[in-house]
Amino acid sequence: MEPIRISKILAKRGVCSRREAETLIDEGKVYLNGKPVLQQGMKALPSDTIEVRGETEEKATIMFHKPVGIVSNLPEKGYTEASECITSETQWKGKSKRVPTGQLNVVGRLDINSKGLLLLTQDGRVAKKVIGPDSDVEKEYIVYFSGDLTSDILALLRYGLKLDGKPLKRAVVEQTQKNALRFVLKEGKKRQLRRMCDLVGLKVTGLKRVRVGKLQLDDLPLGMWRYVSPDEI
Repeated sequence: MEPIRISKILAKRGVCSRREAETLIDEGKVYLNGKPVLQQGMKALPSDTIEVRGETEEKATIMFHKPVGIVSNLPEKGYTEASECITSETQWKGKSKRVPTGQLNVVGRLDINSKGLLLLTQDGRVAKKVIGPDSDVEKEYIVYFSGDLTSDILALLRYGLKLDGKPLKRAVVEQTQKNALRFVLKEGKKRQLRRMCDLVGLKVTGLKRVRVGKLQLDDLPLGMWRYVSPDEI
């Protein structure tokens, strides 16, 4: 068996992301078979003992009820980014009004015209779990539309459509109101729901994400955020 970069082994084991592993190596916190890893790029066998030692800062994960008009990240000039909304004034039911320090990374974007549950985290393991290539975490949405919905269209939305030349995974799609659909997906291509509806002749008039895995938006008010506890993750 060929040796593999230690940072890659740690990422595969779900300890952290590769970038975070490199930072831990620089900080002298990674040990290979009891000895400190002194430089980047060192390799090991998957059977070797690799440890992360020392105190590490608690990594925050939060859920934010994103309003329409806020961009998830990488905003154009004149737009507000989701991370800018994470302040003491917008913390919901916060006891200490403590705001996470350090960068928060968006886990699964919502476009500017969509609202609902948006996750932000400092923990690469959370991001990998939700949006990694092997992720099977469900994401649930309510989609409001205009147009004529038929049983054939419903069947196509559930399975049979392609985006970017690739078949989409099977989805749960249920009609909840005359002009509303509930979607449950296990993937997240760019603007996937809007593009799916376009393909079958439905126009999306509103889109809201209400669940990621077992995290429910519930009664978190629009524009507010709260911490996600380790138990919830």
